[in-house]
Formats: sequence, structure tokens, C-alpha cells
Amino acid sequence: MFSTVKNAFKIKEIRNKIFFTFLMLVVIRLGSQLPVPGMDRHYFSNWFAAQTGDAFNFLDAFTGGSFLNMSILALNITPYITSSIIMQLLTIAIPKLEEMQRDGEDGRKKIASITRYVTVGLALFESGAMAIGFGRQGALEEFNALNVITAMAALTAGSAFLMWLGERITEKGIGNGISIVLVINIISRLPQDINQLFEQFVYGKSIALAVVAAAVIIAVIIAMVVLVVILNDGVRKIPVQYAKKMQGRKMVGGQTTNIPLKVNTSGVIPIIFASSLMQLPIIVSSLAGYRGSGIWAEILKGLNSSNWCNPRQPLYSIGLVIYVALVIFFAYFYTSITFNPLEVAENMKKQGGFIPGIRPGKPTNEYLTKILNYIIFIGAVGLTIVAVIPFVFNGVFGASVSFGGTSLIIIVSVVLETIKQIESQMLVRNYKGFLND
Repeated sequence: MFSTVKNAFKIKEIRNKIFFTFLMLVVIRLGSQLPVPGMDRHYFSNWFAAQTGDAFNFLDAFTGGSFLNMSILALNITPYITSSIIMQLLTIAIPKLEEMQRDGEDGRKKIASITRYVTVGLALFESGAMAIGFGRQGALEEFNALNVITAMAALTAGSAFLMWLGERITEKGIGNGISIVLVINIISRLPQDINQLFEQFVYGKSIALAVVAAAVIIAVIIAMVVLVVILNDGVRKIPVQYAKKMQGRKMVGGQTTNIPLKVNTSGVIPIIFASSLMQLPIIVSSLAGYRGSGIWAEILKGLNSSNWCNPRQPLYSIGLVIYVALVIFFAYFYTSITFNPLEVAENMKKQGGFIPGIRPGKPTNEYLTKILNYIIFIGAVGLTIVAVIPFVFNGVFGASVSFGGTSLIIIVSVVLETIKQIESQMLVRNYKGFLND
């Protein structure tokens, strides 16, 4: 990996792309410090410190601290991520969108354009909820229509600006721009999390205890990174043989290829879906200024991951069971709408392809479905382990940090994908140089 980056800096074209990406990231970090007009930033610092749950910690980690600072980038790219997922789901449900997706580059451009409009609409809705919800609780210097509209405009513009920057990074920089923005936001919180772990488990302890604590923390992080890499790179290759056939006077076909089925077929989407569902009631209650009472208060505590795996309050760990069930469910659900074994089997049959030992058509569909279900379960279990480990350490040892399993999966996946893209660009350049010579 390091040699790839080192060699990339030797190539002017790729070096310029890396510098452009870095410059855009600097702009993003500067923007995260610009306050929303009319907002009281001290209110948010005090309000955030008073929160007992971690629903907003998750949001703050994804926004790189912009939410805590209540900057113009407080919404960050979360509306874009949500709108992208919505569009992906609607593409399966609406034939017109499915047709656009099959139209090639032109269709994808149309879907991207619709996604932008949906992003702005979601940003307006979320910024309105934040401006009104927090404004009523004293976040605005003066709660009136003008300040609410100003805050909504600033937050929506900030989200749209980040979406635009992400697309520019994709076009002129390195990697997927939106993913790069998300990763830099998460990484910006790492120093704070590491410092928190150091002060809690290492600082002020005896030398032996401090060394053991530091070793355990490092070992857990390394083990999680290794597991994420294995999940990200794990692939089950299904061999496919194409029958020979005559075209004119030539015999064509007969080649052997494979269908690569990733172990983690759905990526980090199941965790994001599950976390969002679990945290939605907590966020809505906080925005409404309602802390709950009676049964509702107990339900909110059960949904709050900071109460899971606590030996003193084992009842609240039921929320963890629900969370794990949701992760597994969404792993199967998301894969089912992004990979259709029946469609793959039909396409193979039309092109004269078959899996050795399996008859074309329905038997191929059943075989792919069986293998896919097996792979999805393994991937979902791996995702669950990575996601649950931070909850266990938080509940048992009180190690509460915003850097959790979700963040780790995103960072490792995006870094590996970006490195692969750099390698492919270097390879393309070498081929061009060879052909020109």
C-alpha cells in the first residue's frame, strides 16, 4: 500500500489529483468551523455534554464534529447518503427508474440528477426540524421566522455544497468523493477518541496496568481492522463455463470465467440501517424536547446503545439483540434487491453459460440462491462482531468513543478501494505509455 502511494506521487497526473483531493478536504475542514448565523454554539456544547445517549455521537462522528460545532456543514453528507439509499430502493420498486438504470451512462446521469434534488429536499426537511426543534429550546439567539429560515438556508446550502465538492473530488481527484468526505470526517474525530481512551485507561495508572491497558486497546483495534479487511476482500468465486458455438466459419466461446460473490455483499449498509432505526426515536424525542416517562423512558434506554452490555442493567441489552437481528435482516434484504440470482441464471442461459455440474435455468437459480444465503450469513455475522465489540467494551468498561465498528468498516473499505483505484490508474498510464512507445 505504501509503495503504491509512493509510486503514485512520481506520476504528475496522479499527484495533481491527490493534491486536488487534499485541497478540497482542507476546505471541508475549514467549513466545519463556520457557525450557522443566529445559532448559539455554547448552547450546543452544553446540550451535547448533557446527553446520556450516543445517538448524536454517531451523527457527530459522521459529520466530523460539525454537528457539535453547529457549523454550516452540520448536516454534512448525511442527506446525500440517505437519498442515495432511497433512490437505490426505489429503482427496484419503480419500473421507470429501473429503465433509466439500464440506459447506461445517460440513465445514470438522470438518476444522479434526481438524487441531488432528493438530497436538497431531505436537507431542507432535516434543517427545518433542527432549526425549529433546537430553536424552541434556546439554540437560536432569538426564536423567530427570520432566524429559522436563515438557519435552514445555511444548513441546506452547506449540505448541497458538500455534495458538490464530493462530486468534484470524484471527477478531478482520487477515489469516490462522497466516501472520501465521510472518511475524513470520521478520521478527524480519532485524536479526540484516542485521547479519551488514554485518559480513561492509561493516564494516572501504574506502569504495569497502563502497559496492559494500552496493549489490549491496540490488540482489539488491530484485530477489528484485520477482520474488516478479511470481510472486505473475501470473495466466493462461482466458476462459469461458456459452450462453444459457430459464428460464420469460426468457433467462438468455450472460455471459463467466474461470478465473484463478495462475503460482505451489502457493505456497511445493514449497520447504517439498523443504527438509524434504533436511534430515530431517541433523536425525535430529543428534538421535541421530550425525555420520556414510564414505559417510553425504559424503551428509549433500551434503544440507547450506551446502556447495552452493562452488567448492572442487563435488561437493556435486549436492545442489542434487536440490533443484531436488524443487521442480519438488512444484510439479506439489501443483498436481495442488489443481486438477483434468477436474472443472473437467465442471462447465463441466454449466453450459453453454465456452472459445471449444475443445469442451466432453475437449478442454477437455486444453486446461486443457496450459495448466496450462506455467504450473506457469514458476512452478516462478521459485520455483527465488528459492530458489537465497541458496545461490549463500552458496557463493561465504560469505553465510550464515537469511533465504533461502523466507522472502522467505512475507513478500511474506502482506503482499500482508493488504493485499488490509484493502482488501476497507474496501470492504465503504463499501458498508454507502452502503446505510445
